[in-house]
Amino acid sequence: MATLPPTIGILALQGDFREHITSLESIGVETREVRHPQHLNKLDGLVIPGGESTTISRLLIAYHLYEPIRKLGQSDFPIWGTCAGAILLANHSPALDRPTLELIPMTIERNGFGRQINSFETNISAPRLGSDPYRAIFIRAPRIRSIDSNVKIIGTLNNEPVAVQYGTLFATTFHPELTNDLRIHQFFIDQCVQTTISLQKRKNLEAMS
Repeated sequence: MATLPPTIGILALQGDFREHITSLESIGVETREVRHPQHLNKLDGLVIPGGESTTISRLLIAYHLYEPIRKLGQSDFPIWGTCAGAILLANHSPALDRPTLELIPMTIERNGFGRQINSFETNISAPRLGSDPYRAIFIRAPRIRSIDSNVKIIGTLNNEPVAVQYGTLFATTFHPELTNDLRIHQFFIDQCVQTTISLQKRKNLEAMS
């Protein structure tokens, strides 16, 4: 059985991690602020929040979190990146002056919709979230320019992907934590629970063999 409730780590080096904590705890999820490698132990998932992608990428290296998080992402561990977090999960972001985590095979452009003054709210198409429209907030949002054929598109804006999934990895170019609509947070938690159940079943089968 999966841990109930799941424990989700929130990378808390910079950015709007507190808003994610509030959103997750409102749906009954336990959270832990992640600032050092030992904070990654015994988690069911990790959120990399929005903020300054250049700053977060430098702090990942400075706090010795880059390699541990990258290894988790390579081992079927659920990670969700929002805005800056989506940039860091991508294989390639041309304007970033530090390495990304190189976990999702996509190219993403920083400030792809423009600078702060070009921030906006709009409805996106996300059928997997249900029939009601999802109102997304884009703040200095990145733009996904290309994706591998194995990357699933979860949400689109004008036929462009703004939410994608690659195995247990999830990325949104907007800020779900700034709305009262918790469907995307619930979507991620459902993935975390399913992953934990699958891992436990695998361990049980290995123990029996």
